[in-house]
Amino acid sequence: MATDLKQLEQKAEEKMQSAIEFLDESLARIRAGKANPRILDGIKLDYYGTLTALSGVASISTPDARTIIVQPWEKQMLKEVEKVILNSDVGITPDNNGEMIRLSIPPLTEERRKALVKQSKQEAEDAKVSVRNARRDAIDSIKKSVKDGVAEDVAKDAENDMQKLHDKYIKKIDEIFAAKEKEILTI
Repeated sequence: MATDLKQLEQKAEEKMQSAIEFLDESLARIRAGKANPRILDGIKLDYYGTLTALSGVASISTPDARTIIVQPWEKQMLKEVEKVILNSDVGITPDNNGEMIRLSIPPLTEERRKALVKQSKQEAEDAKVSVRNARRDAIDSIKKSVKDGVAEDVAKDAENDMQKLHDKYIKKIDEIFAAKEKEILTI
């Protein structure tokens, strides 16, 4: 029976960890005023009939804090790459010089910074909800296991462990959000 409780804890921790990973991915796509190639992660284009990530057809680099360079490996892809960046939700107009595409990251306005912090906070809240749901599901399963013969003190210990796990992941989410907020608000 105790191994069942351990498995429940492992499953809950896996769900909590994937909530953290999803939050990391989501926040990486939020532009924070300085050049970060990950803002282009969501962009895909047709590459010989296959939907391919931009990083799969071009090298992406940041020569300085305000510029992203996208250099397609095949010159004929230049126009297509420019078009998908223009049509994406990145919100930056690409500059195509015939060799590569330069994205100049404009400084964020105070209003835009506040909107990005709000968006980041919402992403963090969504991650917290996922962590809480994982804890609730695990505690419900633990309570059911008492009916199936698990000792109440063992179940109480397992519930306490779940709460500690929950608290650890909520704290991680708060730290990730605080770091992103600082990044957005730093001018």
